Formats: sequence, structure tokens, C-alpha cells
Amino acid sequence: MKKQLDIARTLKEYGLIFLGGMVYAFAWASIVAPAGGIGGGASGLALLIQYATGLPMGIGYVIINAILLVLAWMIVGWSFGVKTLWGIASISLWLNIFPSIIPPDLLGLAEDKLLSAILSGVISGIGVGLCFLQGGSTGGTDIVSMIINKYRRVSYGRVVMVGDFVIIGSSYFVYHVHPDFSNPLAMIIYGYVMVAVFSYTVDTMLAGNKQSSQIFVFSRHYQLIADTITHKLHRGVTILDGTGAFTGEPRKMLVIMCRKHETNNILRVVKDLDTEAFVTVGSVMGVYGKGFEAFDIKSKRNGKV
Repeated sequence: MKKQLDIARTLKEYGLIFLGGMVYAFAWASIVAPAGGIGGGASGLALLIQYATGLPMGIGYVIINAILLVLAWMIVGWSFGVKTLWGIASISLWLNIFPSIIPPDLLGLAEDKLLSAILSGVISGIGVGLCFLQGGSTGGTDIVSMIINKYRRVSYGRVVMVGDFVIIGSSYFVYHVHPDFSNPLAMIIYGYVMVAVFSYTVDTMLAGNKQSSQIFVFSRHYQLIADTITHKLHRGVTILDGTGAFTGEPRKMLVIMCRKHETNNILRVVKDLDTEAFVTVGSVMGVYGKGFEAFDIKSKRNGKV
């Protein structure tokens, strides 16, 4: 029975990641591209290449992520989960399918650039949010962040911000020489609007993409739970000693820090291994260190900045 539940849960997760990839690709293929818009990430770069060379966005997206995956494998080793590859494959598939099955400007928004930017930001944000909630990834910036952090601790948010700024800003040179775009500066502004709406939508779905969860677990099977979380979910676990105030008995407590979207996966592990475990979950801001945000606090102690 438990095995059947695990299979059903896995199929549900991969199905929702596939659906999220479809929703994300729909926003780009049916709203952003017909309106001559632009955005950030690997999708924005692929669309920029399409404007400049005519290479279909779906193919460009596959090539960009393939190059990034190879570079990451060479630099930091193979540390990608199946869900990451599944998310990239899902988006790639739909980016190649939608242009051939959906009429151009299906929603009739090509002339309303601002509405196109806002709506595409919301829809694509929902798609990515679905992927993140299932522990998946869409590649692109995630891979770039992994490569950069091999040599220097830079927060994921900063990598996304800089990458989007550069990609959207670079579109000026394509818009400026492209005969179909008469107002390149306006299109760039709409691109930044889309990214802002996209980020807000994802944040809303994840209850704040910079928030993390602090989980306390009290269980007799603490070692089994700790080992499973460490090796299966690749999250660090700290085992603390405690004493029950009423019974005076020694107890072990697990402390786990994780990203917001990883919380459900950890709770499932605990529930599967000990249905009588006592668990508390709290939202925390500003988690700094390996695997989380980089320290961005300047100190003048000992003359160092």
C-alpha cells in the first residue's frame, strides 16, 4: 500500500511539473513572442536569439540549457536531480509544440504591450511556481547560479537580477535594427515589467521565494529520519540533545533548514518514517551560509571591508 502511495505521489509531482512547464511555455509562445516582447532567463535569451537569427525559441532554449548543463557538469560535477531534467524537458517540449498548434496572437494581445507583459508575467510565474512547489527546477538561471557559486558566494536572487537585466538590456541592440520594432526602449521597459510581475507571482505562490523554513522534529526514529533527509533530499540535519521537562527523559531533536518549497518533501519523509513524530515548522528570513543566501554584510573589523 505504501509503495502504491509513493508511486501515486511521484506521478502527481512529475505531472504537476509537466503541467507547470506547459503553462510557462504557453505564456512565452502565445503572449510574449507574438507581442514582440522580451523577458529574462534562458527563455528570454532564446527569444532574443530568435529575433536576431530566426532560430525557433524552443530549439534555442534546448541548446542554451544543454550548454549550461555540460558546463556545470564539467565545473561542479553532476548534481542535478531528475526533476530538474524533467522540468527542462517539459518546457523545451512545449516551446517546440505550441508555435505549430496555437494560432499566432491567440489572445489578441499583440497590440497591447503592457497587458501582454503583465499577463505573461502572471502566467509564466504560475508555471514556474508549480514546478518549484514540487521540488522541480526550470534550469537556466539555477544552473548559472550553481556554476558561479563554485567560485564565489553570490545569492540566487542577485544572479537572477543581474542575468535578467543584461538579457533584457541587450535586446535594445536587436530591437534597434529589427524592422518590426519601432520603439525599442518601450519594449525593454515592458520586459522589465514582465520580470517584476513574474517574480511577484512566484513569490506569492511560494509565500516568499527568499523565505526558508526551520523545522524541528522530535522522534524516536531520529537517526533514520536524519539519514533519509541527508541522503535522499540532500539537506543538512543537526541532531541536538534535549530533556523532557515532565518526564526528565533524554530526547533527540532534529533541526533542518530548507527552502520554502522543500518543506513538503521533508514533512513527507518524516510522516512516512514515523507517524507519531512531533514536528514544528517556522518561517525564517535571512538564512545565510552554504546552500542558502551569501553573506552580504560589510564589516570594518580589523580594517577589512
